[in-house]
Amino acid sequence: MEQPLLELKDLRVSFHTDDGIVHAVNGVSYILEQGDVLGVVGESGCGKSVHALSIMRLIPIPPGNIESGQVLFHGKDLLQLSLEELRHVRGGQIAMVFQDPMTSLNPAYTVGYQIMEALMLHQGLSKADARARAGELLALVGIPGAAQRLDDYPHQFSGGMRQRAMIAMGLSCAPDLLIADEPTTALDVTIQAQIVDLVKRLQQELGMAVMWITHDLGIVAELAKKVNVMYAGYIIERGYVRDIFKHTRHPYTLGLLGSLPRLDEAPGTKLISIPGLPPDLVALPKGCPFVVRCNYAAEQCKESMPPLQDAGEVDHLIACWRWEEIARGVAR
Repeated sequence: MEQPLLELKDLRVSFHTDDGIVHAVNGVSYILEQGDVLGVVGESGCGKSVHALSIMRLIPIPPGNIESGQVLFHGKDLLQLSLEELRHVRGGQIAMVFQDPMTSLNPAYTVGYQIMEALMLHQGLSKADARARAGELLALVGIPGAAQRLDDYPHQFSGGMRQRAMIAMGLSCAPDLLIADEPTTALDVTIQAQIVDLVKRLQQELGMAVMWITHDLGIVAELAKKVNVMYAGYIIERGYVRDIFKHTRHPYTLGLLGSLPRLDEAPGTKLISIPGLPPDLVALPKGCPFVVRCNYAAEQCKESMPPLQDAGEVDHLIACWRWEEIARGVAR
């Protein structure tokens, strides 16, 4: 059997604060194959970004702490590598594009230099070859007059162009995995669509795997092959995009989808809102973390956290005690 590109096994991450221990990621496990596009969705504070940063060991320690688990990349546990070994993985084999490119790009250096730096470090290119390749990369991501823009500073680029430059930097060393952490959140909808189309095209051309972290299920429907739905540091539903949208099982996922406007709904149809607030990660409830907001909660839901279990379709997993009743429409 072929080895998966990335496999997480029971990843647990916490943060020590004055208020107590924040349980940010609580036993996350999944596999990402080479060339796949995975969407990771959920409300703010559900653990999407923390789990991704933990893959590359970028969370600050302290206050952060990777308590347990494995992050197997090409079979090697990234959590066990030395910092020197990890330097060859970061940027070279796994690249990350962050939400705000203005805080990710160094304002004191030109955009071209920042792309060249990665090429010289990971690819061993000379300065002249790195500059030529940096120009090619900026052209690849659709920046007009790419060769002339290499000497511009980040403040001379628009928001959309800065994000394109960050993607070019991420692609510079032909990574096996690109992690995009809400890269379109700060952009207007027109530029968002352009960035999504760009990543989709580059993923197909280069054959890399992509992890797209977002709260926008519309982007996931367009871009991803599989989806992890996260809540309070847990994966509560996982499966192929078509199954998550057509055969939704978890009450939380139902709420997320119900809050989206649809073109096929009758005029005047009201959107669904999820009542209440996410739980306090310092004091998680004993049972399912969604229990206080769930319309289907039963006594068992208050007592124990349901494990991820087969929900019928291929690779469709769900953590809900009452998913079968909900699927049949008999849950009350």
